[in-house]
Amino acid sequence: MPLHINTPLLESLPLSAITRKHIWLKMDALQPSGSFKIRGVGLACEEYARQGKTRFVSSSGGNAGIAVAYAGRKLGLPVVVVVPESTSERACALIREQQATLVVQGATWAEANTHALSLLNDSDAFIHPFDDPLLWQGHASIIDEVAAEAMRPDAIVLSVGGGGLFAGVMEGLQRNGWADMPVITVETDGTASLARAVEQRDRVTLPTITGVATSLGAKQVCEQAFSLAMSHPVSPAVVTDRQAVQACRRFIDDHRVLIEPACGASLALVYEASHLLNDYENILVIVCGGVTASVEQVMSWTETH
Repeated sequence: MPLHINTPLLESLPLSAITRKHIWLKMDALQPSGSFKIRGVGLACEEYARQGKTRFVSSSGGNAGIAVAYAGRKLGLPVVVVVPESTSERACALIREQQATLVVQGATWAEANTHALSLLNDSDAFIHPFDDPLLWQGHASIIDEVAAEAMRPDAIVLSVGGGGLFAGVMEGLQRNGWADMPVITVETDGTASLARAVEQRDRVTLPTITGVATSLGAKQVCEQAFSLAMSHPVSPAVVTDRQAVQACRRFIDDHRVLIEPACGASLALVYEASHLLNDYENILVIVCGGVTASVEQVMSWTETH
């Protein structure tokens, strides 16, 4: 059995009423680790365990590390997760709760990643948070599940950080015969590495990452994500921190599920009834989840943004 679960596909009446479209939600916030990350991370960890690896080492700002820690605990293998100093105490606590060893190193994810790589020995497997074909293969199961329910959307809306979810969804579209389906990618204005790359037609590196959507905080998207964005009908969108946070708050009321701003970014596009949705009737939104924010934190952000 895979380490992830098949998640519900729900039609959102509140969001459908706002947009006058049919809005469908793929509820990956309900995964056992709290986010879609366990799909690809779980597949990668199972594969490396079959190859005889005896420890998992990962770098993360939160959700990927929690997923690796969960996978290691379920597979009975030790896990080391290296996080940057900016990682929230809640995320650190959730990683420790899964019995992983937590190492705090560096001011940014890139510095944490460099340190994680330095810890590797021959019996270890390195689990990248977004740039690994095994991850994309696992994340593609989101689309497999939607296709199995015989619901073919007209377009897909998803949040983008390093590009792992986007690359996985694209693989899922390919293997289900939906290769031409438009994808709307969403980032916050302080994390918009894919939007800038598409605009400049170059895999640019952002000078800094700012804002509340820290799980989207990759200064540069992976090469696979950039290549796919250049060859597929993709419409990048950027929302404000305020819009992402307000979407989190409204989603709690509308669907009784807590998400973090990285996920709220894609929902914000729908709550704002963006013109990018105008040409489509059935729209699938990947509710990617995230457990690094508490209800209190979301309420606090709502008051300050």
